[in-house]
Amino acid sequence: MSELGFWKIAADDPAHLALVEPDGREIRAGDLLANANRLAHGLRRLGLERGDVVATVLPNGAPMLELYLATTQAGLYLVPINHHLTAPEIAYIVHDSSAKALVGAERFADACRSAAAEVRFPERARFAVGAVGGFRPYTELKEGEPSAPPADRVAGQVMNYTSGTTGQPKGVRRPIMPFDPDTVGSMFAMFLSMFGIAPGGDGVHLTGSPLYHTAVLMFTGCSLHFGHTVVLMDKWTPEGELATIERYRVTTTHMVPTQFHRLLALSEAVKERYDVSSLRHVIHAAAPCPVDVKQRMLAWWGPVIYEYYAASEGGGTLVTPEEWLRYPGTVGRAWPSSEIRILDDDGTPKPSSEPGTVYMQLGAQDFEYHGDKQKTASNRRDGFFTVGDVGYLNEDGYLFLCDRKIDMIISGGANIYPTEIEAILLTHPKVGDAAVFGIPDEDWGEQVKAVIEPAAGVEPGPALAEEILAFCAERIAKFKCPRSIDFIVEMPRDPNGKLYKRKLRDPYWQGRDRAI
Repeated sequence: MSELGFWKIAADDPAHLALVEPDGREIRAGDLLANANRLAHGLRRLGLERGDVVATVLPNGAPMLELYLATTQAGLYLVPINHHLTAPEIAYIVHDSSAKALVGAERFADACRSAAAEVRFPERARFAVGAVGGFRPYTELKEGEPSAPPADRVAGQVMNYTSGTTGQPKGVRRPIMPFDPDTVGSMFAMFLSMFGIAPGGDGVHLTGSPLYHTAVLMFTGCSLHFGHTVVLMDKWTPEGELATIERYRVTTTHMVPTQFHRLLALSEAVKERYDVSSLRHVIHAAAPCPVDVKQRMLAWWGPVIYEYYAASEGGGTLVTPEEWLRYPGTVGRAWPSSEIRILDDDGTPKPSSEPGTVYMQLGAQDFEYHGDKQKTASNRRDGFFTVGDVGYLNEDGYLFLCDRKIDMIISGGANIYPTEIEAILLTHPKVGDAAVFGIPDEDWGEQVKAVIEPAAGVEPGPALAEEILAFCAERIAKFKCPRSIDFIVEMPRDPNGKLYKRKLRDPYWQGRDRAI
């Protein structure tokens, strides 16, 4: 195991191609290691000590991974902030995390500058890739620092902030333990072996989503620790994905169902233009994948698509392509180090095939929501935690997700899961994207509303709405069918495919209480 881990690999083979930036610039392992070491020294010289926090507002690029490799060998917390957030939202996370250093980018200059001013962040600890007023150049953190590893190395942690579905986001914080970074890096790398991925060799990992996402940084970091080359994309596009896979002979990547849907919308001519035969492991998560979408992707790319279920808090389950074909729609069985329970609201285990709240346990690992003991305690039952998902286990122990509990619609006393309806809508050729949620209804409590982003070149209007409603009526029970459809130019999703459903749903509930 000690032969794995980026620091060991880079020291042994500095000429290894570790990273390809979005503009095509290639970075060798020795250079990436040297810069990460310089950063670790620079952060310590700035006064950061074990357990302190470095917050970032950065696009995909070498600086983000330099900071990841620096903090995780210097006993620090790295807090990657979604660069699509507004200045007040960024300021909240910077303040809540008690960050001691802030690294932003020129592309997000206005938000970074306003956020830093709002929390009165010390100018001496503000750094920018590019030019941001009131920020020091990022290069100053590395200038004059030695390229040798820092003394007293200890493994750090990434503290990701949850999306804040039901309130302000909270940092998922795990303790800094006195572990050797090389050992921890090797252990992280071995996470990939759970999917059947092998170390070294010709492994090339494509990072097509923003590194501020938990899983995206996790799989990217694991790939570096596994000795694979990491290829970064800045802005994901379906054809850009295909072109990058062909150009770099990509073997692994991490995706979300929305990206599958957009790939499938490409013309057959475009699909056939690119060679994707190098792919061995396409791993996806973040949202339930419609059965039809995954079946079509497997038919196109072959049996290389793996799925897992997890959260920033931990996980999880895993399903291979072969298992999924036996149990279409499942997100898999529990990891070897994990356990899944399905409980009712009283904490009583549910029988097989009966939906309830999904609870997970990940070995002996634990976490807390930073600064929120009440939230930390409220999502626990006997050492298991939940993120509010509803699902069931079949008789063979395979987990099927229904929906998020907060998104579940209760109409006339019946539980309706929007994910099921969205999966149907996405099979209509004129639907580019879809969201389903409950809106107030005086008689039934809630009624089913659909918001549709038409496919490219399709005009929205009453005729299209009637066509889609008739399509649904032929495929799902009447009580599940949308009562009405609104159209939207572009669905509010982040670049990783996460749908901000609250932005669509909240206006309908203004001035009303919605309780699940």
